[in-house]
Amino acid sequence: MGVDDPRGVERLGGDSSGCSRVDAGLIEQHFRAHWWPAVASVTRLVGDLATAEDAVQEAYLAAAVQWPAQGAPANPRAWLIGVARHKALDTIRRDVRRREKESAAAITVGPAPGSSSSADPMTDHDQLGLIFMCAHPALDLPSQVALTLRSLCGLSSTEIAALFLVPEATMAKRLTRAKRKIRDTGIRLRVPEPELLGERLAGVLRVIYLVFTEGHKASTGTQLVRGQLCDLGIDLARGLARLLPAEPEVAGLVALLLLVDARRVARTDDVGRLVLLEDQDRTRWNKNMIREGERLLEQALRSGRPGPYQLHAAIAACHSTAPRAEDTDWRQIVLLYGELLRYEPNPVVEANRAIAVAMSDNPSTGLEILDRLRGHPQLRDWPHLHIARADLLRRLARAPEAIDAYRTALRLPLTAAEQTFVTERINQLAG
Repeated sequence: MGVDDPRGVERLGGDSSGCSRVDAGLIEQHFRAHWWPAVASVTRLVGDLATAEDAVQEAYLAAAVQWPAQGAPANPRAWLIGVARHKALDTIRRDVRRREKESAAAITVGPAPGSSSSADPMTDHDQLGLIFMCAHPALDLPSQVALTLRSLCGLSSTEIAALFLVPEATMAKRLTRAKRKIRDTGIRLRVPEPELLGERLAGVLRVIYLVFTEGHKASTGTQLVRGQLCDLGIDLARGLARLLPAEPEVAGLVALLLLVDARRVARTDDVGRLVLLEDQDRTRWNKNMIREGERLLEQALRSGRPGPYQLHAAIAACHSTAPRAEDTDWRQIVLLYGELLRYEPNPVVEANRAIAVAMSDNPSTGLEILDRLRGHPQLRDWPHLHIARADLLRRLARAPEAIDAYRTALRLPLTAAEQTFVTERINQLAG
Protein backbone atom coordinates (compact mmCIF):
# COMPACT_ATOMS: atom_id res chain seq x y z
CA MET A 1 0.00 0.00 0.00
CA GLY A 2 1.54 3.31 -1.09
CA VAL A 3 1.92 6.27 1.20
CA ASP A 4 -0.31 8.28 -1.17
CA ASP A 5 -3.32 5.99 -0.86
CA PRO A 6 -5.63 7.13 1.95
CA ARG A 7 -8.31 4.73 0.74
CA GLY A 8 -6.03 1.87 1.75
CA VAL A 9 -8.02 1.62 4.98
CA GLU A 10 -10.64 -0.33 3.01
CA ARG A 11 -8.20 -3.18 2.56
CA LEU A 12 -7.05 -3.52 6.17
CA GLY A 13 -8.24 -6.31 8.42
CA GLY A 14 -10.88 -8.85 7.50
CA ASP A 15 -12.11 -11.98 9.20
CA SER A 16 -14.60 -14.70 8.40
CA SER A 17 -17.39 -12.99 10.35
CA GLY A 18 -17.50 -10.03 7.98
CA CYS A 19 -17.26 -7.59 10.88
CA SER A 20 -14.10 -5.96 9.56
CA ARG A 21 -15.69 -5.34 6.20
CA VAL A 22 -18.46 -3.40 7.92
CA ASP A 23 -15.90 -1.46 9.92
CA ALA A 24 -13.89 -0.70 6.78
CA GLY A 25 -17.05 0.62 5.12
CA LEU A 26 -17.73 2.85 8.12
CA ILE A 27 -14.17 4.18 8.04
CA GLU A 28 -14.51 4.86 4.31
CA GLN A 29 -17.65 6.90 5.01
CA HIS A 30 -15.78 8.96 7.57
CA PHE A 31 -12.91 9.34 5.12
CA ARG A 32 -15.25 10.91 2.58
CA ALA A 33 -16.97 13.10 5.16
CA HIS A 34 -13.97 14.35 7.15
CA TRP A 35 -10.88 14.25 4.90
CA TRP A 36 -11.29 17.85 3.67
CA PRO A 37 -11.88 19.47 7.12
CA ALA A 38 -9.16 17.32 8.72
CA VAL A 39 -6.53 18.29 6.14
CA ALA A 40 -7.59 21.94 6.44
CA SER A 41 -7.40 21.95 10.23
CA VAL A 42 -3.97 20.28 10.38
CA THR A 43 -2.61 22.47 7.57
CA ARG A 44 -3.50 25.59 9.56
CA LEU A 45 -1.78 24.11 12.61
CA VAL A 46 1.51 23.06 10.99
CA GLY A 47 1.62 25.38 7.97
CA ASP A 48 2.52 22.64 5.48
CA LEU A 49 0.00 20.91 3.22
CA ALA A 50 2.10 17.82 2.49
CA THR A 51 2.73 17.15 6.19
CA ALA A 52 -0.97 17.62 6.93
CA GLU A 53 -2.08 15.16 4.25
CA ASP A 54 0.38 12.52 5.46
CA ALA A 55 -0.76 13.01 9.06
CA VAL A 56 -4.45 12.71 8.20
CA GLN A 57 -3.73 9.58 6.20
CA GLU A 58 -1.90 8.10 9.20
CA ALA A 59 -4.90 8.96 11.38
CA TYR A 60 -7.19 7.00 9.08
CA LEU A 61 -4.83 4.05 9.16
CA ALA A 62 -4.89 4.26 12.95
CA ALA A 63 -8.69 4.27 12.84
CA ALA A 64 -8.62 1.15 10.67
CA VAL A 65 -6.65 -0.62 13.39
CA GLN A 66 -8.39 0.72 16.50
CA TRP A 67 -12.04 1.13 15.56
CA PRO A 68 -12.78 -2.51 14.65
CA ALA A 69 -11.54 -3.56 18.09
CA GLN A 70 -12.69 -0.60 20.22
CA GLY A 71 -15.62 0.83 18.25
CA ALA A 72 -15.92 4.21 16.57
CA PRO A 73 -15.60 7.27 18.85
CA ALA A 74 -18.62 9.44 19.60
CA ASN A 75 -17.16 12.26 17.51
CA PRO A 76 -15.15 10.70 14.65
CA ARG A 77 -14.17 14.06 13.15
CA ALA A 78 -12.70 15.34 16.43
CA TRP A 79 -10.90 12.01 16.94
CA LEU A 80 -9.39 12.01 13.46
CA ILE A 81 -8.34 15.67 13.61
CA GLY A 82 -6.85 15.20 17.07
CA VAL A 83 -4.85 12.13 16.06
CA ALA A 84 -3.73 13.76 12.81
CA ARG A 85 -2.55 16.86 14.66
CA HIS A 86 -0.45 14.83 17.05
CA LYS A 87 1.06 12.81 14.21
CA ALA A 88 1.87 16.01 12.31
CA LEU A 89 3.50 17.53 15.38
CA ASP A 90 5.50 14.34 15.95
CA THR A 91 6.75 14.60 12.37
CA ILE A 92 7.76 18.21 12.82
CA ARG A 93 9.53 17.49 16.11
CA ARG A 94 11.49 14.68 14.51
CA ASP A 95 12.50 17.03 11.71
CA VAL A 96 13.39 19.73 14.21
CA ARG A 97 15.63 17.39 16.15
CA ARG A 98 17.21 16.12 12.97
CA ARG A 99 17.93 19.64 11.74
CA GLU A 100 18.72 20.94 15.24
CA LYS A 101 16.07 23.59 15.07
CA GLU A 102 13.58 24.65 17.69
CA SER A 103 11.04 26.42 15.47
CA ALA A 104 8.23 24.03 16.39
CA ALA A 105 8.37 24.91 20.08
CA ALA A 106 5.61 27.51 19.78
CA ILE A 107 3.10 25.18 18.13
CA THR A 108 0.14 24.47 20.37
CA VAL A 109 -1.16 20.95 20.46
CA GLY A 110 -4.83 20.57 19.51
CA PRO A 111 -7.45 18.24 21.01
CA ALA A 112 -6.09 15.03 22.47
CA PRO A 113 -6.47 11.88 20.40
CA GLY A 114 -9.81 10.25 21.01
CA SER A 115 -11.35 13.38 22.42
CA SER A 116 -15.12 13.47 22.02
CA SER A 117 -15.26 17.24 22.17
CA SER A 118 -16.55 19.15 19.17
CA ALA A 119 -14.21 19.81 16.26
CA ASP A 120 -12.17 23.00 16.13
CA PRO A 121 -14.62 25.94 15.85
CA MET A 122 -12.46 27.29 13.01
CA THR A 123 -13.01 24.16 10.92
CA ASP A 124 -15.39 25.82 8.43
CA HIS A 125 -13.01 28.74 8.04
CA ASP A 126 -10.14 26.28 7.59
CA GLN A 127 -12.01 24.38 4.88
CA LEU A 128 -12.68 27.59 2.99
CA GLY A 129 -9.05 28.61 3.38
CA LEU A 130 -7.91 25.26 1.96
CA ILE A 131 -10.01 25.80 -1.16
CA PHE A 132 -8.35 29.16 -1.75
CA MET A 133 -4.92 27.66 -1.08
CA CYS A 134 -5.40 24.91 -3.67
CA ALA A 135 -6.74 27.37 -6.25
CA HIS A 136 -4.12 30.05 -5.57
CA PRO A 137 -3.28 32.06 -8.72
CA ALA A 138 0.45 31.42 -8.12
CA LEU A 139 -0.17 27.83 -9.26
CA ASP A 140 -0.84 26.93 -12.88
CA LEU A 141 -4.37 25.75 -13.65
CA PRO A 142 -3.59 22.00 -14.08
CA SER A 143 -1.86 22.04 -10.69
CA GLN A 144 -4.83 23.82 -9.10
CA VAL A 145 -7.20 21.15 -10.38
CA ALA A 146 -4.96 18.24 -9.36
CA LEU A 147 -4.30 19.70 -5.91
CA THR A 148 -8.01 20.31 -5.36
CA LEU A 149 -8.78 16.67 -6.14
CA ARG A 150 -6.00 15.53 -3.82
CA SER A 151 -6.38 17.84 -0.83
CA LEU A 152 -10.13 18.45 -0.84
CA CYS A 153 -11.42 15.16 -2.24
CA GLY A 154 -8.70 12.85 -0.89
CA LEU A 155 -7.91 11.17 -4.20
CA SER A 156 -4.48 9.59 -4.48
CA SER A 157 -2.03 10.58 -7.21
CA THR A 158 -2.77 7.20 -8.81
CA GLU A 159 -6.48 7.97 -9.03
CA ILE A 160 -5.95 11.52 -10.30
CA ALA A 161 -3.49 10.29 -12.94
CA ALA A 162 -6.03 7.72 -14.12
CA LEU A 163 -8.77 10.35 -14.34
CA PHE A 164 -6.61 12.61 -16.51
CA LEU A 165 -4.98 9.80 -18.46
CA VAL A 166 -1.40 10.71 -17.58
CA PRO A 167 1.33 8.52 -16.04
CA GLU A 168 1.19 8.24 -12.26
CA ALA A 169 4.77 9.51 -11.99
CA THR A 170 3.83 12.64 -13.95
CA MET A 171 0.90 13.39 -11.66
CA ALA A 172 2.92 12.67 -8.51
CA LYS A 173 5.58 15.14 -9.64
CA ARG A 174 2.93 17.76 -10.44
CA LEU A 175 1.42 17.44 -6.98
CA THR A 176 4.83 17.54 -5.31
CA ARG A 177 5.82 20.66 -7.22
CA ALA A 178 2.55 22.37 -6.33
CA LYS A 179 2.93 21.62 -2.61
CA ARG A 180 6.57 22.74 -2.69
CA LYS A 181 5.58 26.00 -4.35
CA ILE A 182 2.91 26.60 -1.71
CA ARG A 183 5.53 26.06 0.99
CA ASP A 184 8.38 27.99 -0.61
CA THR A 185 6.32 31.02 -1.62
CA GLY A 186 4.65 31.25 1.76
CA ILE A 187 1.06 30.72 0.58
CA ARG A 188 -0.99 30.51 3.77
CA LEU A 189 -4.21 28.73 4.54
CA ARG A 190 -6.52 31.69 4.85
CA VAL A 191 -9.60 33.28 3.32
CA PRO A 192 -8.75 36.37 1.24
CA GLU A 193 -9.58 39.80 2.57
CA PRO A 194 -13.14 40.97 1.73
CA GLU A 195 -11.91 43.30 -1.01
CA LEU A 196 -10.07 40.39 -2.69
CA LEU A 197 -12.66 37.69 -2.08
CA GLY A 198 -14.64 38.28 -5.28
CA GLU A 199 -11.54 38.18 -7.47
CA ARG A 200 -10.14 35.04 -5.84
CA LEU A 201 -13.53 33.34 -5.65
CA ALA A 202 -13.80 33.41 -9.43
CA GLY A 203 -10.67 31.24 -9.64
CA VAL A 204 -12.04 28.76 -7.11
CA LEU A 205 -15.33 28.50 -9.00
CA ARG A 206 -13.45 27.93 -12.24
CA VAL A 207 -11.39 25.08 -10.78
CA ILE A 208 -14.51 23.32 -9.48
CA TYR A 209 -16.28 23.89 -12.81
CA LEU A 210 -13.30 22.40 -14.68
CA VAL A 211 -13.35 19.31 -12.45
CA PHE A 212 -17.01 18.77 -13.31
CA THR A 213 -16.61 19.61 -17.00
CA GLU A 214 -13.83 17.08 -17.47
CA GLY A 215 -16.23 14.49 -16.06
CA HIS A 216 -19.28 15.66 -17.99
CA LYS A 217 -17.46 15.67 -21.31
CA ALA A 218 -14.06 14.08 -21.10
CA SER A 219 -11.47 15.74 -23.31
CA THR A 220 -9.76 12.45 -24.16
CA GLY A 221 -10.14 8.71 -23.68
CA THR A 222 -12.77 6.12 -24.43
CA GLN A 223 -15.51 7.41 -22.09
CA LEU A 224 -17.72 10.35 -22.95
CA VAL A 225 -18.80 10.78 -19.32
CA ARG A 226 -16.69 10.11 -16.23
CA GLY A 227 -19.21 9.99 -13.43
CA GLN A 228 -16.68 10.10 -10.59
CA LEU A 229 -15.42 13.51 -11.69
CA CYS A 230 -18.99 14.79 -12.12
CA ASP A 231 -19.80 13.66 -8.59
CA LEU A 232 -16.62 15.21 -7.18
CA GLY A 233 -17.36 18.53 -8.89
CA ILE A 234 -20.87 18.61 -7.44
CA ASP A 235 -19.59 17.65 -3.97
CA LEU A 236 -17.01 20.45 -4.09
CA ALA A 237 -19.61 22.99 -5.24
CA ARG A 238 -22.02 21.92 -2.50
CA GLY A 239 -19.23 22.16 0.09
CA LEU A 240 -18.37 25.67 -1.06
CA ALA A 241 -22.05 26.63 -0.93
CA ARG A 242 -22.25 25.50 2.69
CA LEU A 243 -19.25 27.67 3.50
CA LEU A 244 -20.43 30.72 1.51
CA PRO A 245 -24.25 30.54 1.64
CA ALA A 246 -24.71 34.25 0.77
CA GLU A 247 -22.70 34.16 -2.48
CA PRO A 248 -25.14 33.95 -5.43
CA GLU A 249 -22.46 32.83 -7.89
CA VAL A 250 -21.70 29.81 -5.70
CA ALA A 251 -25.40 28.89 -5.67
CA GLY A 252 -25.43 29.50 -9.42
CA LEU A 253 -22.57 27.06 -9.91
CA VAL A 254 -24.31 24.36 -7.87
CA ALA A 255 -27.50 24.96 -9.86
CA LEU A 256 -25.62 24.73 -13.16
CA LEU A 257 -23.91 21.45 -12.28
CA LEU A 258 -27.15 19.87 -11.06
CA LEU A 259 -29.14 20.95 -14.14
CA VAL A 260 -26.45 19.65 -16.49
CA ASP A 261 -25.72 16.43 -14.61
CA ALA A 262 -29.44 15.62 -14.46
CA ARG A 263 -29.09 14.57 -18.13
CA ARG A 264 -26.13 12.24 -17.52
CA VAL A 265 -27.77 8.86 -18.10
CA ALA A 266 -29.53 10.05 -21.28
CA ARG A 267 -26.36 11.32 -22.97
CA THR A 268 -25.35 7.89 -24.22
CA ASP A 269 -27.33 4.90 -25.41
CA ASP A 270 -27.07 1.35 -24.11
CA VAL A 271 -23.84 0.69 -26.01
CA GLY A 272 -22.19 3.99 -25.10
CA ARG A 273 -22.90 5.97 -28.28
CA LEU A 274 -23.41 9.72 -28.04
CA VAL A 275 -27.02 10.97 -27.97
CA LEU A 276 -27.48 14.66 -28.81
CA LEU A 277 -29.52 16.84 -26.48
CA GLU A 278 -32.36 17.17 -28.96
CA ASP A 279 -32.61 13.36 -29.27
CA GLN A 280 -32.39 12.46 -25.59
CA ASP A 281 -35.17 10.62 -23.79
CA ARG A 282 -36.20 13.34 -21.35
CA THR A 283 -38.07 10.88 -19.16
CA ARG A 284 -34.63 9.59 -18.12
CA TRP A 285 -33.53 12.99 -16.81
CA ASN A 286 -33.20 13.23 -13.03
CA LYS A 287 -36.21 15.32 -12.03
CA ASN A 288 -35.09 15.77 -8.42
CA MET A 289 -31.79 17.29 -9.52
CA ILE A 290 -33.62 19.57 -11.95
CA ARG A 291 -36.01 20.80 -9.25
CA GLU A 292 -33.14 21.47 -6.84
CA GLY A 293 -31.14 23.23 -9.54
CA GLU A 294 -34.04 25.47 -10.50
CA ARG A 295 -34.71 26.31 -6.85
CA LEU A 296 -31.07 27.27 -6.26
CA LEU A 297 -31.04 29.35 -9.44
CA GLU A 298 -34.14 31.27 -8.38
CA GLN A 299 -32.59 31.84 -4.96
CA ALA A 300 -29.39 33.18 -6.55
CA LEU A 301 -31.20 35.45 -9.00
CA ARG A 302 -33.25 37.01 -6.20
CA SER A 303 -30.05 38.44 -4.74
CA GLY A 304 -29.83 40.92 -7.61
CA ARG A 305 -26.12 40.19 -8.15
CA PRO A 306 -25.99 38.35 -11.50
CA GLY A 307 -22.88 36.61 -12.75
CA PRO A 308 -21.69 34.13 -15.36
CA TYR A 309 -22.54 30.95 -13.46
CA GLN A 310 -26.08 32.14 -12.85
CA LEU A 311 -26.40 32.86 -16.59
CA HIS A 312 -24.97 29.45 -17.52
CA ALA A 313 -27.46 27.89 -15.10
CA ALA A 314 -30.34 29.89 -16.62
CA ILE A 315 -29.40 28.56 -20.07
CA ALA A 316 -29.34 25.00 -18.70
CA ALA A 317 -32.75 25.63 -17.10
CA CYS A 318 -34.19 26.62 -20.50
CA HIS A 319 -33.39 23.10 -21.65
CA SER A 320 -34.51 21.32 -18.48
CA THR A 321 -37.93 23.01 -18.42
CA ALA A 322 -38.77 22.16 -22.05
CA PRO A 323 -40.87 18.97 -22.15
CA ARG A 324 -39.76 18.37 -25.77
CA ALA A 325 -36.74 19.56 -27.75
CA GLU A 326 -38.98 21.58 -30.07
CA ASP A 327 -40.40 23.43 -27.02
CA THR A 328 -37.00 24.88 -26.09
CA ASP A 329 -37.07 28.67 -25.78
CA TRP A 330 -34.12 29.33 -28.10
CA ARG A 331 -34.85 33.05 -28.30
CA GLN A 332 -34.41 33.32 -24.53
CA ILE A 333 -31.18 31.31 -24.80
CA VAL A 334 -29.88 33.75 -27.44
CA LEU A 335 -30.57 36.65 -25.07
CA LEU A 336 -28.87 34.86 -22.17
CA TYR A 337 -25.76 34.16 -24.25
CA GLY A 338 -25.70 37.79 -25.28
CA GLU A 339 -25.72 38.80 -21.61
CA LEU A 340 -23.09 36.16 -20.82
CA LEU A 341 -20.75 37.74 -23.36
CA ARG A 342 -20.55 40.79 -21.08
CA TYR A 343 -18.94 38.60 -18.41
CA GLU A 344 -17.11 36.14 -20.65
CA PRO A 345 -16.27 37.90 -23.92
CA ASN A 346 -14.65 34.89 -25.55
CA PRO A 347 -15.17 33.08 -28.86
CA VAL A 348 -16.46 29.87 -27.25
CA VAL A 349 -19.46 31.73 -25.77
CA GLU A 350 -19.99 33.44 -29.13
CA ALA A 351 -19.92 30.06 -30.89
CA ASN A 352 -22.56 28.72 -28.52
CA ARG A 353 -24.65 31.83 -29.11
CA ALA A 354 -24.35 31.19 -32.87
CA ILE A 355 -25.86 27.72 -32.41
CA ALA A 356 -28.72 29.22 -30.41
CA VAL A 357 -29.24 31.82 -33.17
CA ALA A 358 -29.38 29.02 -35.73
CA MET A 359 -32.07 27.23 -33.71
CA SER A 360 -34.01 30.41 -32.99
CA ASP A 361 -33.73 32.07 -36.41
CA ASN A 362 -32.40 29.79 -39.16
CA PRO A 363 -29.28 27.69 -39.77
CA SER A 364 -27.86 30.17 -42.31
CA THR A 365 -27.67 33.00 -39.77
CA GLY A 366 -25.92 30.81 -37.22
CA LEU A 367 -23.55 29.44 -39.86
CA GLU A 368 -22.49 32.97 -40.83
CA ILE A 369 -21.41 33.62 -37.24
CA LEU A 370 -19.53 30.31 -37.00
CA ASP A 371 -17.78 30.97 -40.31
CA ARG A 372 -16.51 34.30 -38.96
CA LEU A 373 -15.16 32.48 -35.90
CA ARG A 374 -13.32 29.76 -37.83
CA GLY A 375 -10.11 31.75 -38.09
CA HIS A 376 -9.93 32.61 -34.39
CA PRO A 377 -6.77 31.06 -32.90
CA GLN A 378 -8.70 29.70 -29.90
CA LEU A 379 -11.21 27.89 -32.12
CA ARG A 380 -9.11 26.75 -35.07
CA ASP A 381 -8.33 23.41 -33.39
CA TRP A 382 -11.54 23.12 -31.39
CA PRO A 383 -13.33 20.10 -32.89
CA HIS A 384 -16.77 21.12 -31.66
CA LEU A 385 -16.75 24.26 -33.80
CA HIS A 386 -16.33 22.07 -36.88
CA ILE A 387 -18.99 19.63 -35.66
CA ALA A 388 -21.41 22.53 -35.12
CA ARG A 389 -20.67 23.89 -38.60
CA ALA A 390 -21.16 20.43 -40.09
CA ASP A 391 -24.53 20.07 -38.39
CA LEU A 392 -25.77 23.41 -39.72
CA LEU A 393 -24.50 22.57 -43.21
CA ARG A 394 -26.33 19.25 -42.94
CA ARG A 395 -29.55 21.05 -42.00
CA LEU A 396 -29.06 23.28 -45.04
CA ALA A 397 -28.70 20.20 -47.28
CA ARG A 398 -25.08 21.10 -48.15
CA ALA A 399 -23.84 17.53 -47.71
CA PRO A 400 -20.35 17.75 -49.33
CA GLU A 401 -19.41 20.76 -47.19
CA ALA A 402 -20.84 19.07 -44.09
CA ILE A 403 -18.73 15.97 -44.76
CA ASP A 404 -15.60 18.13 -45.07
CA ALA A 405 -16.36 19.83 -41.76
CA TYR A 406 -16.96 16.49 -40.02
CA ARG A 407 -13.68 15.15 -41.42
CA THR A 408 -11.85 18.20 -40.11
CA ALA A 409 -13.26 17.44 -36.64
CA LEU A 410 -12.05 13.83 -36.89
CA ARG A 411 -8.48 15.04 -37.30
CA LEU A 412 -8.71 16.78 -33.90
CA PRO A 413 -8.89 15.30 -30.36
CA LEU A 414 -12.24 13.61 -29.70
CA THR A 415 -13.42 10.91 -27.34
CA ALA A 416 -14.16 7.49 -28.82
CA ALA A 417 -17.92 8.12 -28.53
CA GLU A 418 -17.60 11.40 -30.41
CA GLN A 419 -15.44 9.82 -33.10
CA THR A 420 -18.09 7.14 -33.62
CA PHE A 421 -20.85 9.75 -33.81
CA VAL A 422 -18.98 11.87 -36.37
CA THR A 423 -18.09 8.83 -38.48
CA GLU A 424 -21.72 7.72 -38.53
CA ARG A 425 -22.81 11.19 -39.65
CA ILE A 426 -20.27 11.13 -42.49
CA ASN A 427 -21.51 7.72 -43.60
CA GLN A 428 -25.13 8.88 -43.50
CA LEU A 429 -24.36 11.94 -45.60
CA ALA A 430 -22.15 10.01 -48.04
CA GLY A 431 -24.81 7.33 -48.44
